[in-house]
Amino acid sequence: MKNMESLINHIKTQGFIFQGSEIYGGLANSWDYGPLGSELKQKVKELWWNYFIRHNHLNVGLDSSILMNTQVWKNSGHLGNFSDPLIDCKKCKSRFRADKLIEDKFPEVNAGKMSNSDIEDYINKNKIVCPKCGGLDYTTIRNFELMFKTNQGVLQDESSVVYLRPETAQGIFINFKNVQRSTRKKIPFGIGQIGKSFRNEITPGNFIFRTREFEQMELEFFFDPKDKTNWFEYWIKEVDFFLSEVLGISKNNYFKREHSKEELAHYSAATTDFEYNFLFGRGELWGVAHRGNFDLTAHQSGSGQDLTYLDPTTNEKIVPHVIEPSVGLERLILAILTESYCEEEVENGTRVVLKLPKKIAPYQIAVLPLQKQQNQAATEIYNDLLKNYDVIYDETGNIGKRYRRQDAIGTPICITYDFDSENDKCVTVRNRDTMEQKRVLISELEDFIKKDLI
Repeated sequence: MKNMESLINHIKTQGFIFQGSEIYGGLANSWDYGPLGSELKQKVKELWWNYFIRHNHLNVGLDSSILMNTQVWKNSGHLGNFSDPLIDCKKCKSRFRADKLIEDKFPEVNAGKMSNSDIEDYINKNKIVCPKCGGLDYTTIRNFELMFKTNQGVLQDESSVVYLRPETAQGIFINFKNVQRSTRKKIPFGIGQIGKSFRNEITPGNFIFRTREFEQMELEFFFDPKDKTNWFEYWIKEVDFFLSEVLGISKNNYFKREHSKEELAHYSAATTDFEYNFLFGRGELWGVAHRGNFDLTAHQSGSGQDLTYLDPTTNEKIVPHVIEPSVGLERLILAILTESYCEEEVENGTRVVLKLPKKIAPYQIAVLPLQKQQNQAATEIYNDLLKNYDVIYDETGNIGKRYRRQDAIGTPICITYDFDSENDKCVTVRNRDTMEQKRVLISELEDFIKKDLI
């Protein structure tokens, strides 16, 4: 049965994702990406980069540093404001995010906008008991700082404190002027980057959905607020197209949700979330936020540097407004794996198959010699295909087991060199999704593959 447990077991067993520090008993909510997982990750990143940056004339790329001057976080509002309300059960000593206790019990309530005292009153008034022991005796709420703090240099005092970035966006904002000047871009234009971020989450979980170390794929799109184009809707449509047409995620499995005025961040004019039906429930996958000019204004004020844009037509200086489409890579990977994971009843049992989009499958082709004495001829085909495709060579076990093995890791095409191949100069090509098999001339194999992988 397809559920979260069966998906996680499959992903771990097949070598996509391993428990972090496993030989030492692990480290909670840390994950290592194995040979297949790292390939999948790289291909998803490349797909995003090609679509949103490399092949979009409006945008350019950036790779900013993880460690930045502490003033960046002070002026962006993260220092002192980037925290979660922490509460402990006095009876069993379990620790929770107080706002999530409310929202898990009453999903229609946005506890994130409540003050700590209002949260405490709501919990007590509605008798929201501890999920672990059923008690109703909590500590008072205290704010839990989400940013990871470290020290730079030899001395460990307040002057050497730096933070691991909790988002990649601020690295883009503080480089706005550098990028605009060096590329001579005129607004509207965007700056995108892919990179690691770190948040000291109180309650990480649901496998790779919420972790303390994660990768973001973010775009900050700068435009004149007087521009008549509805750039907010434009980027919502672009995200929608990427999810459905590029990644092949069914529109029945994700939904667009507009934030109410009460939900909006203080700097946001509008936000729309793309939420996906994960196996544990619906969760945020991709956010598109209208950030106004909050960030550039804050950094201009805090740094004393001019971050305005000079309109070459009107000679008017403006602080551009920003639309931010932002997605967590791990969440996108989890959605793709959830979408692709299938358990199918076949003639000789259950077939587990990952119907990954062909362009992001770890391997596109598997070359399988039917017998070991055919290895040399099969290896020649393998080496030839390896010049243009991601190919795996598998000679272990009977052919049925090898087909199932490739199904399980999502390989779209299997090529079998068999007893007849030497005489008819053909191989058997098997399709992962339909299990249909065709005899194809070796001399025409590459042309056949090109059409099949489109």
